[in-house]
Amino acid sequence: MKKLLTVVCLILIATTLFAGGKKEKVVINSAADLEGRKIGVQTGTTGELYATEEIKNAKVVGFKTGMDAALDLKNGAIDLIVLDELPAKEIVKRNADLMIVDLDLAIEEYAIAIKKGNTDLLNSINATIATMKANGDYEKLVNAFMPVDGNITIPAEIVSNGTEIVKLGTNAAFPPFEYVEGSDIVGFDITMGQRIAADYGKKLEVVNMEFDSLIPALSSGAIDFIAAGMSVTEERKKNVDFSEAYYASKQVVIVRK
Repeated sequence: MKKLLTVVCLILIATTLFAGGKKEKVVINSAADLEGRKIGVQTGTTGELYATEEIKNAKVVGFKTGMDAALDLKNGAIDLIVLDELPAKEIVKRNADLMIVDLDLAIEEYAIAIKKGNTDLLNSINATIATMKANGDYEKLVNAFMPVDGNITIPAEIVSNGTEIVKLGTNAAFPPFEYVEGSDIVGFDITMGQRIAADYGKKLEVVNMEFDSLIPALSSGAIDFIAAGMSVTEERKKNVDFSEAYYASKQVVIVRK
């Protein structure tokens, strides 16, 4: 019986190694090398749009977060990931067996999304962004969440004296723009949201949800604005109004080393 169990264990180990130990080597030197690949994306993002519309014969697999996609990439279930540059850098930082390939793909601008017709809030947000860029607070925010040495310093919370609440909708799985630190949701967009709320004279409430649920929530009035590393696209403009752009990013590719 003991010998039988040993044999069974050896067979299971050998089967596991054979099934998951060997992964295809994916070499990406140009955008043409993406064609026909199984590509992981975060659902609802520009990466998904790019992979679906621009890459021929791509087999696009959606994930709730970029980190979920990274796990499948490491396991060999997908060939690569298309994702925004800064979150991609964070994923590679946490996974030494992954690397970024920069193919000069689509450049996008992030902006705050507001329910169509809410000009009062839109004007206030644009004024806050302009003020932050003029007085140096924007540069401080960039240095805090995107430091050259990689050591993020989360700024002190900006507290408003207002009594009414304004709700910020986000997807806290997109570092350094929004992510969970301990029990708190923090990030570039969250701190900027605190400033927006304070300037608007209201208290900020952060509502975390799936990325592809944000625009429907905004349209229904469940939230007041979206700050989630959301890029401006013509399709989204049909459903929301956008503030002035506050950050420019680009899509990159993550592969196994």
